[in-house]
Amino acid sequence: MRRIFSRLPEPVRFLVNKHRELIRFALVGGTTFLIDNGVWYALKLTVLQDKVVTAKAIAVLVAVISSYVLSREWSFHTRGGRERHHEAAWFFVVSGVGIGVTLVPLTVSRHFLDLHSELADFVSGSVIGMLLATAFKYWAMRKFVFPEADARPDVRPLRVVTDDRRDVA
Repeated sequence: MRRIFSRLPEPVRFLVNKHRELIRFALVGGTTFLIDNGVWYALKLTVLQDKVVTAKAIAVLVAVISSYVLSREWSFHTRGGRERHHEAAWFFVVSGVGIGVTLVPLTVSRHFLDLHSELADFVSGSVIGMLLATAFKYWAMRKFVFPEADARPDVRPLRVVTDDRRDVA
């Protein structure tokens, strides 16, 4: 990873360092997107064929649990300001609202617009729902769950060795 980072032009390295938390949040989101869709399709194509929204709710719940661990230990590893049990409670409250935000487009598509195709399910449940929930959750995580920046020490700042072997922060 450092090798790739060192090859980036300086302005890009600066932006990556500056927005490291957002980039990590996006990578966690991508990972949980894959978890969510893997579980959703596994359920809706097998045991919950007639209950697509229920299958999506279960899939999102599995993804949320994964998201807490990844968010706390990686995305927001330097943020905090709450005791762990309060932090976890806030995380699951915010994620619960996020589940609701995720399900709204799928519910509208299925039950109000009467769209029952795989494409409509994917666009409404996995694209629109997830994008809306992701924007809400990034804001809410920083505001309520991990409110204080630099509350926990960073393990080690990202250092890159340039061609002339000087460390660059």
